[in-house]
Amino acid sequence: MYNNYGASYQEQRLQQMMEQKQLKDFMRMYSNLVSRCFDDCVADFTSNTLNDKELTCVNRCTQKNMKLNERIGQRFAEENAKLMEDQAKMGR
Repeated sequence: MYNNYGASYQEQRLQQMMEQKQLKDFMRMYSNLVSRCFDDCVADFTSNTLNDKELTCVNRCTQKNMKLNERIGQRFAEENAKLMEDQAKMGR
């Protein structure tokens, strides 16, 4: 039904939409990380710099959340691979 040009355009459009969604998801994750760590760690607004306690807290919070997001991504990839394998077996 589609000629090669139409299919190629559809694929490009789908790829563009996926990239936009990935960027939006990343920006949401980053914004949530900044908000969460700021709210949890910063309490002294009398200085324009973080004190040692706040800096340590922000660093730990950031590392913890980045590791969490990395692990979630790994689990998603594992489950996706398993799903694809199961679908391939069903298709045989």
